[in-house]
Amino acid sequence: MPLLSVSDLKTHYKSRDGLLRAVDGVDLVVERGETVALVGESGCGKSTLGKTVLRLVDPTDGRIVFKGEDITMLDQRRLRTVRKSVQMIFQDPFASLNPRHAIGEILEAPLVVHKAGDRAERRRRVADIVAKVGLPADSVSRYPHEFSGGQRQRIGIARALLLNPELIVCDEPVSALDLSIQAQILNLLVAMKKEFGLSYLFISHDLSVVRYFADRVMVMYLGRIVESADNATLWSDPRHPYTRAMMAAVPDPSRRRHAAPLGGDLPSPSHIPPGCRFHTRCPLATNLCRTQEPEFRPVAPGHHVACHFADEPTE
Repeated sequence: MPLLSVSDLKTHYKSRDGLLRAVDGVDLVVERGETVALVGESGCGKSTLGKTVLRLVDPTDGRIVFKGEDITMLDQRRLRTVRKSVQMIFQDPFASLNPRHAIGEILEAPLVVHKAGDRAERRRRVADIVAKVGLPADSVSRYPHEFSGGQRQRIGIARALLLNPELIVCDEPVSALDLSIQAQILNLLVAMKKEFGLSYLFISHDLSVVRYFADRVMVMYLGRIVESADNATLWSDPRHPYTRAMMAAVPDPSRRRHAAPLGGDLPSPSHIPPGCRFHTRCPLATNLCRTQEPEFRPVAPGHHVACHFADEPTE
């Protein structure tokens, strides 16, 4: 049984421009101990998908099953129990930390909410997790503005780990950090995964960030998954033009394939093009693409693509 299973998930909003289809029919599975990366441009719906999985945003349709339990329609009281096992690391560590509270108070808060131990036990747990994420012991008495961006993200990771979760949704956790700090945070996430037996849903707009981190990669475009494969397969044999265009932006002298950088702008999720959603920017688009939406179909074991021409050579 998968740890997380999402079926035909949709998250739509009403806007002045019409119905905004941020997530528009996504199937997603995360196995125990697996890191699944969800990649795509800003505005493609991946952060909304992550928040919907956690029920921070209510879905419009579809199912979210966690550890065999359908949590799609659970009320807030019952969701509280589920959220002990599902946590989130946010993109902006400073915005997610209350500037008026010391780090010790911030980290102890989820333990208080879930009635985990007495005060002495909670403080021991906070001190232990602070050490595990590589922060000095005196961090608990300091305030968020006293830390660097990388240190704040370590605090965010510590907060996510406090309740011993099984799944952590990482929403662009390193995008606001310098490259050298990104590597440190990714290494920390790998170490914590091994120590705590975690699974990750890792959201990023940058394929290079997840290249050495994810077990499986799902590429999202305009509310839907357009390609899914294990990490090695995706890099050696990308089939969707959007995936190849994203890879073209990643510096790699050993790459055998060379694709033109992606042009044009992402269409509005309130005005999704007919046919293939990518046809307005795709160099391979034909009349078929403009009128008929491609099926998300297998092209090899464990490798699925939504493209009419996924079986054609790409060299």
